[in-house]
Amino acid sequence: MSDKSFFGFGSSTKQAPKAEPIEAPKTTPRRQPQQLPPYNVVLLNDDDHTYAYVIQLLRTVFAYSEEKGYQLARRVDDCQRAVVFTTHKELAELKREQIQSFGTDHRISSCKGSMSAIIEPA
Repeated sequence: MSDKSFFGFGSSTKQAPKAEPIEAPKTTPRRQPQQLPPYNVVLLNDDDHTYAYVIQLLRTVFAYSEEKGYQLARRVDDCQRAVVFTTHKELAELKREQIQSFGTDHRISSCKGSMSAIIEPA
């Protein structure tokens, strides 16, 4: 036996079956990921908290710089409210809860609790 017939080459009379053409798989258009609707976290003004408290709160909850914290504290004081963060609803709810549980302002003896915050569609 020669090496050609051993490996299927040579004078064999069998013909290999014809290969069927392979169709490309049908592709479906890719769906774009859905964007979650944005929500604002809004800090509300009151007279029970100092600028230092608001700056500290914003620094702790959002890692904002002292300058950005001061600017937002000023906006809350001037406009009675300030959008402090915009994100998807679940994270906005978490940030609102962190603000509302931040604690009292020890600089004001009459302070009874944390600042108020709400979330609203952006």
